[in-house]
Amino acid sequence: AGTDYVYPQTTNKILKAYLMSKGVKEEDIMINYTPFGHSDWQTIVSDIKKFGSAGKKTAVVSTINGDANVPFYKELGNQGIKAEDIPVVAFSVGEEELAGLDTAPLVGHLAAWNYFQSVDAEVNAEFIEQWHAFTNNDKRVTNDPMEAAYIGFNAWVKAVEAAGTTDTDAVLDSIIGVAVPNLSGGYSTVMPNHHITKPVLIGEIQADGQFEIVQETPAVVGDEWSDYLPDSKDLISDWRKPMECGNFNVAAGKCGGKGS
Repeated sequence: AGTDYVYPQTTNKILKAYLMSKGVKEEDIMINYTPFGHSDWQTIVSDIKKFGSAGKKTAVVSTINGDANVPFYKELGNQGIKAEDIPVVAFSVGEEELAGLDTAPLVGHLAAWNYFQSVDAEVNAEFIEQWHAFTNNDKRVTNDPMEAAYIGFNAWVKAVEAAGTTDTDAVLDSIIGVAVPNLSGGYSTVMPNHHITKPVLIGEIQADGQFEIVQETPAVVGDEWSDYLPDSKDLISDWRKPMECGNFNVAAGKCGGKGS
């Protein structure tokens, strides 16, 4: 289930190719999209429930974005879909989205992020304390996009200091290789493809709207192109001189173009 725009469509295209490469049959993969702000999830959740009742192991990868998540999760609870039967792993649901929900029926469902408020690190505890002081509300949650902004701004500052200017081209040159603290207790580095290194965390929804981290990787280098799609499998990105290309085709030996 996903919102009908480029991010969910691209993500699901990659996921489908990945699953099929692992032997999952195409007829065992169900994909559907809804508009932004979609609120009537009864039919789709019913379809998910029916799909899962066929006797095969079933899980939902949710690329639903924005406020449509609230009625989606409410409908999961209404129809009694429990994590032990049909687990949902979401790519766009964090603490802020759960803050408006009764999370009791959602306990055990999963989310994949690079940060959760529940991360046990001194730097994270300090960040949360500062956020609560700033908002004058100790119930306000933190989330992954906040950590992304924290990392991105600090990386930009270091790049500006190294370049000695705020000129965009100069900063883009100097930002490659910059490493700054993240909120997980480690460092995030800006790579030549302009992606940054981050750990990947899988969190399990708790009754209080927080996440228990059940799996964590070391820092992962973001892959700018997918090896599972024919149009991108031969592409790399490297913004260092002399290449300075976001879609260099290693098969053709030139910048631009699709994979072979």
